[in-house]
Amino acid sequence: MLEELQRRNYSHRTAKTYVRIVGEFAEHFHQSPDKLGPEQIRQYQAHLFQVKKLAPATVSQYVSALRFLFVKTLRRHYLAECIPFPKRPQRLPTVLSPEEVARLIDSARNLYHRTLLMTLYSTAIRRAELCRLDVDSQRMMIRIRQGKGRRDREVPLSLKLLETLRVYWRWMKPATFLFPGTVKGRRADVPISPNIIWLACRDAARAAGITRHLSPHSLRHSCASHLLEAGADLRTIQVLLGHSRLEHTLVYLHLSPKHLQAVPNPLDTLEVSNLDCVPRSRRLKKK
Repeated sequence: MLEELQRRNYSHRTAKTYVRIVGEFAEHFHQSPDKLGPEQIRQYQAHLFQVKKLAPATVSQYVSALRFLFVKTLRRHYLAECIPFPKRPQRLPTVLSPEEVARLIDSARNLYHRTLLMTLYSTAIRRAELCRLDVDSQRMMIRIRQGKGRRDREVPLSLKLLETLRVYWRWMKPATFLFPGTVKGRRADVPISPNIIWLACRDAARAAGITRHLSPHSLRHSCASHLLEAGADLRTIQVLLGHSRLEHTLVYLHLSPKHLQAVPNPLDTLEVSNLDCVPRSRRLKKK
């Protein structure tokens, strides 16, 4: 299976995840995965939900790995119907107001966290793309190398972010990575870990008094929503976010109050009686 993943040029992260999932699947039944079939797949998917209590998004990863094993590697194409993707609830992402974003940035613990949060919001990049940035101050662009889907893209460099990056650069003096990570609690020339990014968001949200569920991805959603409200078209936002399909960008129409409130509410067009005529009592009249 690993050879098939490499032959198809899957990313190292995806290959590692798929191999781990197939290993767990085989270990669950104490058999080689090529000796297992539809009944074991059905039992295992039920086990993921009922026993392991995994979220639908996580189970979808397991489905993708098992489909790759049985359909692509073992060439059992008929098994695709036996490995269905679970139905996932459609939830709107958290979007902060511009005032909340400003409070979040101002509440950052230190210059490292502040610059990190400003970069996430200004560029609308994904968390994993923070270690693949090239800043071009001459062209006022930021290049994201090999983002999701192994695609390069460029986003504009904000003047305010450039000023912060220059101060940050003189202080941090990064070598390879703009945002270096840590090894045994000490700063090192390694990629930043997801935990550091989560920590920066969580600590700043608490200090800013933001009680809603907040993740690094919320800054990406907030940036896209604010761009739409400022007049940017969906195609431009799609390119900036690195979406492969426009329908992925359409969700921001549901998050923009400006667009949702552009159409008058039908209730406002009705002629209803004055509230002074409405009884206040909730008691039922005696017959």
